[in-house]
Amino acid sequence: LWILRICVICRSLTSSSYGIKRKSPLQNLHLVSRSIHHPYYPSSKFQRPPLRISIQQFSSLNRLPLHKTKLLNVKHGYQFHRNFWLARLASRLLKVRYLILGSAVGGGYTAKKTYEQWKDMIPDLEEYKWIVPDFIWELDELVDFEKLLKALPDADDLAKLLPDFDKIGESLASLKGFLSPGESKFSLKYQRMLERLEKENKELRKLVLQRDDKGIHQRKLKKSLIDMYSEVLDILSDYDASYNTQDHLPRVVVVGDQSAGKTSVLEMIAQARIFPRGSGEMMTRSPVKVTLSEGPHHVALFKDSSREFDLTKEEDLAALRNEIEIRMRNSVKEGCTVSTETISLSVKGPGLQRMVLVDLPGVISTVTSGMAPDTKETIFSISKAYMQNPNAIILCIQDGSVDAERSIVTDLVSQMDPQGKRTIFVLTKVDLAEKNVASPNRIQQIIEGKLFPMKALGYFAVVTGKGNSSESIESIKEYEEEFFQNSKLLKTSMLKAHQVTTKNLSLAVSDCFWKMVRESVEQQADAFKATRFNLETEWKNNYPRLRELDRNELFEKAKNEILDEVISLTQVTPKHWEEMLEKTLWERVSTHVIENIYLPAAQTANSGTFNTTVDIKLKQWTDKQLPNKAVEVAWETLQEEFSRFMTEKKGKEHDDIFDKLKQAVKEETIKRHKWNERAEDSLRVIQHNALEDRSISDKQQWDAAIHFMEETLQSRLKDTESVIEDMVGPNWKKRWLYWVGRTKEQNIRNETKNELEKLIKCSEDHPAYLANDEVTTVRKNLEARGVAVDPCLIKDTWHQIYRRYFLKSALNHCNLCRRGFYYYQRHFVDSELECNDIVLFWRIQRMLAITANTLRQQLTNTEVRRLEKNVKEVLEDFAEDNEKKVMLLTGKRVQLAEDLSKYPLYVFWKSLK
Repeated sequence: LWILRICVICRSLTSSSYGIKRKSPLQNLHLVSRSIHHPYYPSSKFQRPPLRISIQQFSSLNRLPLHKTKLLNVKHGYQFHRNFWLARLASRLLKVRYLILGSAVGGGYTAKKTYEQWKDMIPDLEEYKWIVPDFIWELDELVDFEKLLKALPDADDLAKLLPDFDKIGESLASLKGFLSPGESKFSLKYQRMLERLEKENKELRKLVLQRDDKGIHQRKLKKSLIDMYSEVLDILSDYDASYNTQDHLPRVVVVGDQSAGKTSVLEMIAQARIFPRGSGEMMTRSPVKVTLSEGPHHVALFKDSSREFDLTKEEDLAALRNEIEIRMRNSVKEGCTVSTETISLSVKGPGLQRMVLVDLPGVISTVTSGMAPDTKETIFSISKAYMQNPNAIILCIQDGSVDAERSIVTDLVSQMDPQGKRTIFVLTKVDLAEKNVASPNRIQQIIEGKLFPMKALGYFAVVTGKGNSSESIESIKEYEEEFFQNSKLLKTSMLKAHQVTTKNLSLAVSDCFWKMVRESVEQQADAFKATRFNLETEWKNNYPRLRELDRNELFEKAKNEILDEVISLTQVTPKHWEEMLEKTLWERVSTHVIENIYLPAAQTANSGTFNTTVDIKLKQWTDKQLPNKAVEVAWETLQEEFSRFMTEKKGKEHDDIFDKLKQAVKEETIKRHKWNERAEDSLRVIQHNALEDRSISDKQQWDAAIHFMEETLQSRLKDTESVIEDMVGPNWKKRWLYWVGRTKEQNIRNETKNELEKLIKCSEDHPAYLANDEVTTVRKNLEARGVAVDPCLIKDTWHQIYRRYFLKSALNHCNLCRRGFYYYQRHFVDSELECNDIVLFWRIQRMLAITANTLRQQLTNTEVRRLEKNVKEVLEDFAEDNEKKVMLLTGKRVQLAEDLSKYPLYVFWKSLK
């Protein structure tokens, strides 16, 4: 287009040399050029009117005379001019230069402008440098890339466009079957070619997995099928251990004699030296379930652990072997050699065949020293339990370096699978067998299944190294390939090419495994589906409005409720805490205050010693007993509130199924919780300071102290009256109305009481204790009336009689002191009234209030939080103890929910389809 424009401009320049007035470039442009140059201008306006110009053609190369140019109906500014042949010749010669220069300049400018525009339109693809060339990185500024992404199909649809690498691998593997067994060299040649192609395929798959692992395609990765299958096996394994049901899901069971090389075969399939090994010693002490799956990195991890072991690093391999050995030894109970507990291990890596293998302890013929006596029978029972599964693939490992007649496992396998429909036979250590066996035909007989009575789906010969435990997998592979390439067994067609190497074995086992899975899972899923339907019907009939929560889910729900109830402790008001603490503390210490402090000081003959006696006893009390009693009261109050929240029913929302668990949590928490030891020391100082204050500031406090004293004395008086009534029997009113009488002892005590009351009436200021002569006088007076009494009985009766008399006198004194606040302010100067006992009760009342406030602060600020922490610890311990949960969460509802949760196979079956 720009070249066309330059040509028109040049044409206008040459026309000017003819004397024609030059038009604007726009007028000389072609209609298409003008419409492009003005895209928004109507094209009808640019229709050029026809020119009526008659110009005689000429040539600068002929010698014809020049003619005049006749213009007819000249428009658009055309005017007459003169033609000069020299100018025309020069313009013709210069036209080529204009074309070349104009084309170069215009074309360069146009290319540059077009490049800048397209560069700005291309999106930013820095993260996709491995796909997009470098020259279009900055072309996304003018393009809405988000709209473009929405317009594109989903990542799953794009993934369908990728080739099916599994089918490619299967196709490559199937090509090996076409090789003629008689043409060994020819087959080996093409086998190496296939291995090279498979290696390239493996690298490509690894690259795709790594890209996918980094999230290049930005799609949600689902859990692989083999991982889901392995989880189902783990669940059913626990299910079997609890309920003794049959598990018929397929898996590859690896059995063999001890030291036959089954662990080495398993390591070759997993492409890593992951198992501990020892020379002649039994290393596999429990079943090990290995789940093989494909992944971008070669790693291993346990079912119950999040740590990944990098199988490309020797230190991680050593750590993995050590961990497996530790788990095996921990699973073996005391007095046993092998264990039935299964260790679950997952191995992922590029090129691994997806399947589940179970490595069992090696079958032994003799129990050696250091083994439990029942080791042989235990290994047989474990092997039979796994092989009895009608869908289990038995991978029978036979040591080729020893005599075939010494094998024990072949007889065991033939018993479990007499038709050989699910058995694959593997002959290991073929290199040693070829070297040591005198007749190679014996090896051929074994591989063809003619030597042993057992039958199998397929027979394989492998080499798993030279017996050195430090060999790497790569070196073992190279040694195996080199051996079979040079082996006479393969060259003489005793062995077929598809029957050798662990690689072919792995492919065959994987194909057989998934074929068995497809055939068996659907059938079992129907049975599980029917059982689940029956359980669901029973649940709907018994618990129509409840969700199906198993024991773990119920425990989580109960855990949340318990924690909510513990948090409710923080919502208790300070006033409620203080009232409870003050009331409970006074109930606990009131007896000591009345009996050991108040009464001894008030009953002394000399009232001037009251304050001194009280201060001494109060100091002894606060130094030894009071702080400890206060802390005990606070802890018991916290327990009471905690128990109330834990056992309080929440109306319709209350679930009785949690009561036993809550009770156990409460008891265990209370057992673990201990009050802060420093609380007593700080409390002792506060109580000392509170009791030293004797200044009542206002009349209101004075009246409160009198009221507190009256309530306390009336309570004690009521208790004393009850004791006296029990001693002397019912009074005359009860005897007449209720027809009850007194016993002989009650009659004696009643006569003694009457005699002692006479003594008090004679001397109202009598001290608290009877003198010996007074006891003798009372006894003689009673004997004179025919009542024989003991001096001890007289003293006991006197104690209660005088106590009642004193309490009544103290209550009367309280009434007198109601108006004694004025004399108290004057320190009872010029007054016969003394109210020191009122001051004592005010001090005790104030000490109780301050102590309750201090304990409340300790509760809300410290102890409630520590209690909540202990509850969480108890719940965490219970969560890890399955036996505890089974014991505390029981009932038909729990059992039915547990049965429902133990049938996850139907979900797996749907995923498999």
